[in-house]
Amino acid sequence: MKIINARLRGDEQLFTLQIEAGKFSRISPQEGILFSDLESYDANGNLCSVPFVEPHIHLDAALTAGEPNWNISGTLFEGIERWAERKPLLTEEDVQTRALKTIELLVANGVQFIRTHVDVTDPNLVALKALVKIREQIKDKLHLQIVAFPQEGILSYPNGKGLMEQAIKEGADVIGGIPHFEFTREYGVESMRWVIELAQKTGKLVDVHCDEIDDGAARFLEVLATAALEAGIGERVTASHTTAMHSYNNAYCSKLFRLLKMSKINFVSCPTESMHLQGRFDGYPKVRGITRVKEMREAGLNVCLAEDSIQDPWYTLGNGKLLRVLDSAIHSCHMMGYNELENGLDLITNNGARTLQIEEQYGIEIGKPANFIILEGGNDLEVIQKQGEVLLSVKEGNVLLERKPAEILTGPVFG
Repeated sequence: MKIINARLRGDEQLFTLQIEAGKFSRISPQEGILFSDLESYDANGNLCSVPFVEPHIHLDAALTAGEPNWNISGTLFEGIERWAERKPLLTEEDVQTRALKTIELLVANGVQFIRTHVDVTDPNLVALKALVKIREQIKDKLHLQIVAFPQEGILSYPNGKGLMEQAIKEGADVIGGIPHFEFTREYGVESMRWVIELAQKTGKLVDVHCDEIDDGAARFLEVLATAALEAGIGERVTASHTTAMHSYNNAYCSKLFRLLKMSKINFVSCPTESMHLQGRFDGYPKVRGITRVKEMREAGLNVCLAEDSIQDPWYTLGNGKLLRVLDSAIHSCHMMGYNELENGLDLITNNGARTLQIEEQYGIEIGKPANFIILEGGNDLEVIQKQGEVLLSVKEGNVLLERKPAEILTGPVFG
């Protein structure tokens, strides 16, 4: 397979990329525009990028909005209540059908690497077992990581620790947590220490729903970061959401960022969902409820963006388009300076790959697996401006998706 007339990120010239045995065998600049032939794919000056990474999604709950009841208040906690009503109705077939439909949406929009959180506060672990089977089924086409996520708490749910340990035995890749939802602060602190200890014992990654609340006094992030630092596993640890940081005072944040940089933990922000769920207890002005993405980038912390939900009890919308999520973050986090836009795709590509610890199979470099997408636009800024479609998605040399750019059949009429 050969790609011609492609642009690469950070470079204005055109390139030819040769793929052999599922890997990049040659990447060379062109002297001019090449004419396409039967053996080549013409990128027409569009951007050849590493694939999108979805680092935080809930496949077990996807496509269940309104089943059996709608989240009327729009709050995070009512969403948990509505999910608790839906959870007893789960079957492996139900979970697999919805999860595969959702994965198809993500793949159609350039995603090739997914981390899904799966609720394991279920004595039968129905959803977890279903997704472990899906992971095996799609392993040749898609990279799927599974987080054992204790939606109703580790210490606050009956046999919570036991269910987490059983989830790992059943095949979970990542250990989750939700300290701000535990009954007491003491439970939350203990759960974070326990999660890190379990990660050390099992060698698993960690991804915690951490301080997903508007409470400026929620301080479990400092506990998680300290535990990760002391254990020396910060690069394997992720704090998702951290929306309470939006409500922290700046003096405390200055102190906190020192710890966060030392710990080397990763961060995931879900801006579309956070704007929807947070600020529900405010009058005016209302908080946006998004963690400090801009400041994290400036401090050199690894932060990436995710969609979080697709049509579930917490978020009725969602369509698998990470460019939509990036567009939302750029606006809501005041990240529209040119220097922020020129590498904006990092937030849904390279930073997510670092979070998932998949960098060895990620990157447009000779010898690496030929995993890439073609996007409408010649650089990060143009891609973000156009908000266009993914034209081509290739995984290890195999085409997952190909589409033609939209065409205007009749032009606009003026006068």
